Order: sequence, then structure tokens, then C-alpha cells
Amino acid sequence: MSIHTVSPVFVGRSGELAALGRALAQARSGSTSTVLIGGEAGVGKTRLINEFTDRAGDARVLVGGCLELGTDGLPFAPFTAVLRTLVRDLGRDAIAAMVPGGTTRGLARLLPEFGEPDRDGAEARARLFEQVLGLLERLTEDEPVILVIEDAHWADRSTRDLLSFLVRYQRSDARLLIVVTYRADELHRTHPLRPLLAELGRVAWVTRLELRRLSRREVIAQAAGILEHEPSAAEMDEIYARSEGNPLFVEALLVEGGGDALPESLRDLLLASVERLPDETQELLRVASAGGQRIEHALLTAVARLDDGDLNRALRPAVAGNVLVVDGEGYSFRHALIREALHDDLLPGEHTRLHTRFAEALEQDLSILPAPRGAIELAHHWHAAHDSTWALISAWRAAAAARKSTAYDEQLTMMSRVLELWDQVPDAAERIGADHTEVLRLTSTVAHLAGEYERAIALASAALAEVDQEADPIRAARMLRQRGLTRYDLGRQGFIDDLRQAAALVPNEPPSRLRAQVLESLARMLHAPEEWEEKIATAEQAMRIAHEVGDGPTESHALITLTWARCRYSQIEAQLGAFAEANRIAVSAEAYNALLRSAISESDALEGAGWHERAAQVARNGIAQAERFGLARTSGTFLSINLAEPLVSLGRWDEALEVVEHALDLIPPAPYRASVQGFAFDIALARGQLDRADTLFAATRSALARGTFRDQTVLPQARREIELLTAHGRPDEARRLALRILREQDLTANPRYSWPVLVTCARLGSAPVDELRSMASWLDVEGDLQRALHLTFLALTGPAEAPSPKNAAGAGSRPNTAAPDGSPTGPPAASGGVGARRGDGSVSGGEVVADTAAWRVGAWDAAVAAWGELRQPYSEAWALLGGARAAVAAGDRQGATARLTRARELAEQLGAVPLAAELDDLARRARIAIADEPAPQGPPLGLTARELEVLSQVTDGRSNREIAAELFISVKTVSVHVSNILSKLGVSSRTEAAATAHRLHLFPLD
Repeated sequence: MSIHTVSPVFVGRSGELAALGRALAQARSGSTSTVLIGGEAGVGKTRLINEFTDRAGDARVLVGGCLELGTDGLPFAPFTAVLRTLVRDLGRDAIAAMVPGGTTRGLARLLPEFGEPDRDGAEARARLFEQVLGLLERLTEDEPVILVIEDAHWADRSTRDLLSFLVRYQRSDARLLIVVTYRADELHRTHPLRPLLAELGRVAWVTRLELRRLSRREVIAQAAGILEHEPSAAEMDEIYARSEGNPLFVEALLVEGGGDALPESLRDLLLASVERLPDETQELLRVASAGGQRIEHALLTAVARLDDGDLNRALRPAVAGNVLVVDGEGYSFRHALIREALHDDLLPGEHTRLHTRFAEALEQDLSILPAPRGAIELAHHWHAAHDSTWALISAWRAAAAARKSTAYDEQLTMMSRVLELWDQVPDAAERIGADHTEVLRLTSTVAHLAGEYERAIALASAALAEVDQEADPIRAARMLRQRGLTRYDLGRQGFIDDLRQAAALVPNEPPSRLRAQVLESLARMLHAPEEWEEKIATAEQAMRIAHEVGDGPTESHALITLTWARCRYSQIEAQLGAFAEANRIAVSAEAYNALLRSAISESDALEGAGWHERAAQVARNGIAQAERFGLARTSGTFLSINLAEPLVSLGRWDEALEVVEHALDLIPPAPYRASVQGFAFDIALARGQLDRADTLFAATRSALARGTFRDQTVLPQARREIELLTAHGRPDEARRLALRILREQDLTANPRYSWPVLVTCARLGSAPVDELRSMASWLDVEGDLQRALHLTFLALTGPAEAPSPKNAAGAGSRPNTAAPDGSPTGPPAASGGVGARRGDGSVSGGEVVADTAAWRVGAWDAAVAAWGELRQPYSEAWALLGGARAAVAAGDRQGATARLTRARELAEQLGAVPLAAELDDLARRARIAIADEPAPQGPPLGLTARELEVLSQVTDGRSNREIAAELFISVKTVSVHVSNILSKLGVSSRTEAAATAHRLHLFPLD
């Protein structure tokens, strides 16, 4: 395995690359175009230019860079480089022939090859400018020209003047694209490039781009390209935290960074701007570096021990030089690695002394910083000052402060530090009022809340190893319950054993909160059909005890479990009141975990019933609550699964992908990650993106490699593997896999997830129809969604009788009926429509209509109607395709045309390329003309549906943060949408975008 010095994968710049592509297309068409590209050092301006020019085709690319000699440096340096390139490529005489006026004495000022310069003076300068512009315009007559001026922040006055002249006075029909790059972080208030950029920004044909830092996911892709494998989550946490998404810093840390120390090349780059500052400012920055990335003015004043006048004099050059930026009532380093480089330069004694001063200042007045930040920073400074006793005490206190703020990641860090320092403080237990076992237990609980499941299990096991269960059964029960809950969430075996053992350790009398909690947890985890009666009885007992002892959170959890157990998809509305009551109890008890679990259960039940819109709304509300409670990574990600699923059902695929990306950015636990990636796989496969589907499937399989998971995870994964094999043209493997699933998986336990598997298997070209029908006869049809799946299955497998179960003796002996989580609840509900089942579970469709072709048309129409009522366009389109095939077989060409036309509209709206291809293939083979049908009108101005939503919010004057809250997406996603909107509308500001929307009447007036 090799390590690349630069990632071979170009990531995170698709929008900017597209903007440059549009600018080049504009120039090719004979329309003037200029692009100004800003960004901090190392953010990837040169890489973007290289990638763009590599794709420029027949355009001539001319590149010149400004030299780092200050604003009085070498005049016209980039244009000299450009002219030298042209002379080398075309020859001096060819260049001379292109120069206006037939004389090259003006160009001689740039390159000696052109002889002696003409006389000095204003006219000579004007003549030079005209000759450079004329030469460029003459070149564009033969081919498009891209002129790239790099590092304009170092440009001298003459270069800036010539650049301004070229941008302003080039011919409107010249096929010339001018691209200028500059370091935005170098442009202090008095920098001479600032007014030029502002001036050029007002020119109609000038576009400005600002390169942002990479997101965490983009950094992962960059790192994977460099290392040729994806780094671990822990490695990426460190790399992303230190680099803050700067691509150059990522490369340096991966390739040159052999440990905690910064690579020398990177350190020199970072400190260059610091070393230009006055000595007193550099000294103050060293002090500030010990305070962290952001430091309050009041705290810096206390630690620096300077009066306001001296402090301000020392700070001003750092702010003007863009080393520090003003941030509210304090200051932040422009980049975290600048602070790190300064901090690494501190001598050992200086390091300890400064951190001690920070700790003492915070001890005197912790209110200088907001909670829990003050307590956490105090703990950090005592730890950095190597005072183990006060580091342990302050970490314990900081953990408590973080808990109050639901900052679980920070709380886990502080609790872990307490454990790390335990052996260094002999009287640690007396100092904090808790023994080592209790600290282990509490840290395990916090790790679970923070989504660190593996760690939570290890900590709980370590705590159990320190406990004598006979001497202290209550303490052991608490730890067993915690480990059981975490094992369940991670899909590890043994969770039921832990919970049963915990229940056995807690006595029935007197009633206690712990007894209620253990029973509720046990009831929640009982899922096997043979455990269903025990599940309901245990939940009822837990609810009764919780109510008796006044434990609102446990009472709410038990009611959720009971509601879930009794829920029927065909009677979902009757269960909503019970969920509302569970919410009421949770709110009154301030039990946010119960509140979020209720949202998870209710949204999942609604989706299982086919109430997609309602399910999505409940999940959205739950995600917002999870973010407020500090549980975005755990409960919030689970709710993202429950939001993505109905959005996929409703055909709102782009919106679903935004939900998936946002959830993955949070680095959720492996099972949650696999589930949310599964929906991204479904969309990728439906859109024909096979490479992406392969990658996503491999990722989900890897995430699920460890652990034992329930049907809701296992069966969708099995379905997806069959679909992927089919898409790759491997039908024999797909059929063998289908047969193995039918024979090895218990599909009777959970019809909600079994019916999609059966439908997928039935679509196979050589489907094992008899085995499928036999399995289907054992499955219940509960609710509208399963009814639609059942009707689709009947249409696929035909009107033949399906064999009855071997032990069938009427409705009372049906093998299984399922609740929303797949557990049996009672006798089956009948399902009407084509192919309804008799009481013995057999299929009666073949007895209704003798004509098989006509029967299939009716069967598919019933499926189409069912999917239409559920508002599931993709499934409806597939059913329409089946109906069109049946209509063709029945000789109904007009009916086939209508079905193909409607299915084609749906497929185009979804971007379902493979489905559209199948529709076109059927139309071609059947000689049915659907191509002349008017195509669905696209969104205005090329805006996507999501971009229109964002534009509507922009028009209402909302900020990115307000839009993100309204649409339940991240602020970063909103920013990307706004950039795309401005680009597509051809405007440069939100105000202009809003004005354009009003002018075109894109949205109704209030």
C-alpha cells in the first residue's frame, strides 16, 4: 500500500467546478466572462484551477502567478510569465504578428525578446495595456483562451491596474475567460487588492467564488484517496479537528505528520503571518494560545495582566493581520493550527505557568465563561498544568455541568479523564464522593448517551467485575440493565440475559423505581413471538409500579412499549391517543429520552401503516427535539432513519438524501449508519447509479458484520442484495440468494419487512413461484401498505392457487399476525381487492377470472390504485409497467399507452433511469409511441424542488439558520442551495434573488 502526497480524488468542489464550466461555456459562446476565486491558504484554489483547466478541452490555458515581494514587488510578473509561455509555444515572430499596430516595443517592457521598450510616459503604459489586450483578443479568434492570474493578493500596483483594464475593456464578443485567485485571509483592512475586488465585483460579467473548507465527509474522502483506505473514525476525528477541513493541512497531517507534532512545512506556513507582527503582539498570542481556539476578552485581560490600553495595542496588529478575528466578546484564532503551532512553541515551564494562570483566573470567577464551558476549560487548564488532584476534581465538576447542559460528548470526555487520573490521586473517592465502580457505571451510561456503544459495554463490564452481586445486588442490577440496553442498541448478543438477570436481582417488594426500570427495559427487548404475552404482562407490571412510585419517565416508556405491542397497522388511528398520553407523561416528567422514543415508535408505526406524510412530520419534530436535548447522534440519527424512509416512499428522494447526509455527518453508531445508508442505496439503485450503490451496500454490510440484528435490519439488507445482483445482470446468483433467504430466514415473524422481500423475489426472471406462494400464504396482510405489497405480489405471481399451510385449518390457525414491530397480536385482518385471501390463507384470484391476461390487467390495476392512494410514485410506476405489459398481452394498446405514459412521467420526475429504460424498451417492442407525449414541464430556471423551497424562504427574508430550522436541514446544506440558486438565477446576492423571484411570480403573493 502506498501513500499519495496529494489525494488522487478531487472532492468537495463540484459546485465551483460547475460555475467555472458555465463561465467557460459563456466565453466560448462569445460573451465576456471573469471569475474571481478567493479562499484561505491551502483551501485548494490551485487544485481547483488545475482540475478545471484539465477539463477545458480545446481552450488555450495561460497561467501567470504573482510573486511574494510585497505590493511594491516585481511589476507585471504574471503577464511576463504568460508572454514567455506564448513565445515558447508560438514563437516571437508569431506573437509579433498578432500585436496591434505591428510593433512589439510595448511588450518589450515585459519580455526582453521583443527588443528595446518605447519611450516612457503615460502613453507608453496605455500602449502596453492595449497591446496585451489586443494580443489576447487576437488569440481568441483561433481558440477560446483562459487567462489565469494566481495569488493576486501579492500583485503589485501595475499588475492590478493591467488586470482591471483587461477585465473592464475586453471585447464583449472575445472568447476570453479571465480567472483570478487570491488568498482571502491575507486581505487585511488596508490591503490594496480589497478595493479592486469590490470594484470588479460590480461589473456585470464578473462572478466571485469563495472556496469554503471541506466538510468532515469530504475530508474522509480526501484522506481515503491519500491513504488508499478509509481511516478509522478516531483518526478522522483528530485529523478533522486539527485541519478544520483545510485540504492542504489534511495532506500535511496525513503524509508528514508522524504524531502530535505539526510537520515543519506546515508549521512554517502557519507561523509566517505571526512572525511579521510586533514582538509584544507575538508574546500576547503565545499567552492566548494556552487559552484555546477562542478566548474571551475578560479572561485574556486577567491572564495577560495588562491594562486595557496595553492589551488593545498588542491585540490590534493581530486582528489587522488576520491572525485573530473578533468573535463576539472575545477573539478566535483564524485557524486552529495557528494556535496549535504557537502553543507547541511554548517552553515546558512557560506551558505549565500559563495554564496555571488560566486555571487560577477561572477559579476566581468562573462566570467569565458560559456554562458548561467555564467548568470544562477549568478542568482542561488544571490538567494541562499537570496538577493531578485539581485536574480530577475539576473534571468531575465539569462532567456534572456538562450533564446539566445535555452536552454528553463533553461529559464523557470529563468522566474519562476522572478514570484516567484515578490512580494518581490516592484519596480520589473522598475528593469527589464516589468510588471507582460508581464512576465506571456513570461513565458507561454517558458513553451510551453519546453513542459510544462499544465503550459503554466495556465500561459496564469493568464495573460489574468490581461488584459482588450477592453482597450488592441492587448495584449489580443497575449495571446489568445498562449493559443490556447498550448491547441491544449495538446488536450484540446477551442483552436479554443481562436484563433477566437484573430483574432477578431486584426484589418485587417493596415497589421501587429500579424494579420498574428493569421490567420496562426487559419488556421493550422481548420480540420473539413466543415472548409476546410476557412482553405485554411485563410492560403492564412496569407501568403499574412506575405510577405507584411516581417514576414518570419509566411510566412513559412502559406505555410506549404497551402501545407498540398492541398496535395494528389497520387500526393505527386508534393508537395515536396512547402515544399522545405517553408524550404527556414524558413532558410532565421532563423525560426527554421517553419523548424521543415515543417519536421513534410513533413515526415507525405510522410509516408501517402507510401514513407517510404524518410519519415524516413526527420524525422531523423528533429530530429537532433530539438536537435540543444533545442526542442528535443517537436518537436524532434513529429518527433520521424514520424520516428518510417515508421521504423515499413519497418519492422525495433528494430531500431524503439530504437527511441521510446530515445524519452521516454526525458519525452515528454502526447499526444506525447502516440503516440510513440503506435508503441512500435504494435511491442510487433506482437512479441507475450502480457504482454508488455498490459502495453503499459494501458500507452497510461492513457496518452490520458484527452483531445480531432484528428483521427490520436484516430483511431490507437481504432485499437490497437481491436487487443489486439483478441490476448487475447476475440473475442466477440473485435466484440462489432468494431461495436461501426463503429457506433460512423466518419470514413469518414480521410481514412488514417480509412482503418487500417476497415482491423482490417475485420480480426475478426465474422466480421460485411455488415457494413464494407457499411462504406468502403464511403471511398476514395488515394495513394499507402491506395490502399494496400483497396486491403487487399477486399480480407478479399470477392467478394460480397458492398451497395452504400444512397445518391450516381455518382462520384461527393462521401461523402469524404481526404488530408494528413484528410480534403476534391476534387473528388476521382480511384484505379486500383483487386476489383477496380466503380464511384458510389461500389465494382466490384464479377463481374470479378465467382469462389470465385480463386477470393480470385487473390485478395490476388494483396494485396501481393501492400505490396511488399511498402516494408512492416509484412503486406506482413499477405497477403501471406491469399493467402495461399485461395490457399489451391482452391486446389493449390504448390502455398500455396510457399506463406507459403515466409511468414515464413518474420515472422522469424521480430520475429513475433504469425504470424509464424498461418503459421505453416495452414501448419500442410493442410499437407504442409515447415519445411524442409532452414531457413534464421542468422546474423554473432549472431550480430543483428543494432549491425552490429555499428560494421561497430567502424571498421571505429568512437567514440560513432560520431556513435550516424550517426545512430541517443543516445550515451548510442551506448555504450550498443558496449558492446554487444565485448561480442559476445569474445574480450575486440574496436580495437580487428575491427580486428575481418576485419579478417572475415564482411564488404567490400573500
